[in-house]
Amino acid sequence: MRFGKLAALQRRDVDLEGSFVQVRRAQAEPQSGKLEVKAPKREAGVRTVSFPASLVPEIKEHMRIFGEDGRTGLLFVGPKGGRLRRNNFHDTWTAALKGARVKGVHFHDLRHTGNSLAATGGATTRELMTRMGHSTVRAAMIYQHLVGGRDQEIADHVDRLIKKSKKVKRPKGDGDSPDSDKIN
Repeated sequence: MRFGKLAALQRRDVDLEGSFVQVRRAQAEPQSGKLEVKAPKREAGVRTVSFPASLVPEIKEHMRIFGEDGRTGLLFVGPKGGRLRRNNFHDTWTAALKGARVKGVHFHDLRHTGNSLAATGGATTRELMTRMGHSTVRAAMIYQHLVGGRDQEIADHVDRLIKKSKKVKRPKGDGDSPDSDKIN
């Protein structure tokens, strides 16, 4: 997700049993400096995003320690407990990178990494569009191109399916020889 959508997430948006987040609103920081929380710019921005179930313990712990209380409590708050802003998040992000001994990673790179992993996991263009909240294929195609060269992987997958189907015993039909490898 983009920063503004993460900053607007509330406890009620996270389903830990189902391992998904409902993206329903976004936080914007206009030039006036007054934060605005509203529906995402486009209809495609309102969506459900599944996350790996193995992250549930970390998300629970984060919500317990850092999240606000109550169903409408924010998941992410600033260092003084207020709404998260880009400028107050920058220092936190920089400290986290330093602690992890990582350099040159921008927050938005996490979105890029997640979508790249989804693409390498076999997500279709439509699935990537839905996960990212896009209504056009342009951005999703960036991630599809990242997994170019998977032709051999695809052929190997089909090969495994063929081999698996050959191991299944089929009933003999009229006139079939015992050695027949008939494709049904």
